[in-house]
Amino acid sequence: MENHPKKAIVLTSGGLDSTTVLAIARSENFQCYSLSFFYDQRHEVELMAAKNIAKTFGVQKHLVLNLDLGRIGGSALTSEMAVPKNRDMEQMAHGIPATYVPARNTIFLSHALAWAEVLGASDIFIGVNAVDYSGYPDCRPEYLSAFEKMANLALKSAVEGRSSIRIQTPLLYLSKAEIIRKGLELGVDYTITHSCYDPDFKGRACGFCDSCLLRKKGFEEAGVPDPTVYTTD
Repeated sequence: MENHPKKAIVLTSGGLDSTTVLAIARSENFQCYSLSFFYDQRHEVELMAAKNIAKTFGVQKHLVLNLDLGRIGGSALTSEMAVPKNRDMEQMAHGIPATYVPARNTIFLSHALAWAEVLGASDIFIGVNAVDYSGYPDCRPEYLSAFEKMANLALKSAVEGRSSIRIQTPLLYLSKAEIIRKGLELGVDYTITHSCYDPDFKGRACGFCDSCLLRKKGFEEAGVPDPTVYTTD
C-alpha cells in the first residue's frame, strides 16, 4: 500500500509563535506549506521574516497572498490609528485593543482552507494563544472549534467523505515562556523572527507595543536572552 505524506498548511506571520508552530508541524512529520499575507499591515517587515523562515525550514512552498484590508480599516495595524504602547499585563488582559484586525483569523483560515483542499491537506496549523494574548476574540478555543466545524460543512472533500479538516493549535494553552522553550527544543532560531506591531523604517522593534512587551516577558520568564533588536539598543 502506497504511503502518502501528511500535508499541512501552516499560517506563518514571521513571528515567534507561528515559527514555533512551523517547527512543531515539521517535528510531527508533516509536509509543510506555509501561508502568509500582505494585508496592508504597518509591520509588513514581518513578511521578510516569514520568507526567510520558510526558506530556513525548507517548506514545500511558501505562498504570500495580498489582501486589501487597509480599505476596510478599523485597526491600528491597517490605518493611521495609534498602536497602543506601554500597557501593563492587566490592561492587556481586559478588552480588545486597537491592534485587533476585524475578522483577520477568519479571513486567513478561510484562505488556508481553500489551499488545503486543493493540496489534499487535512491539517491547518495556526499559532493562536489563549494565555499570553492581547484579547483577540478570534484566538479563543470556542471560535476555533466553531471554525473547524464550519470548515467540515463547507468543503467538497469533507461533504463527500474523502477527508476532514483539523485546525491544529499546539500553542493554545502555553505561556509565551513555554512556547519559547518548546521552540528552542526544536532548534528554532528566534533571531530571524519579528513580532513588533510598530517597527521603525529599519525594521527594528519598538519595544513598547503589546507584542514586544509579551515577547520580552516570554524570554525573561524562559530564562533566555532576548535576541530582538530594539530601537533603544
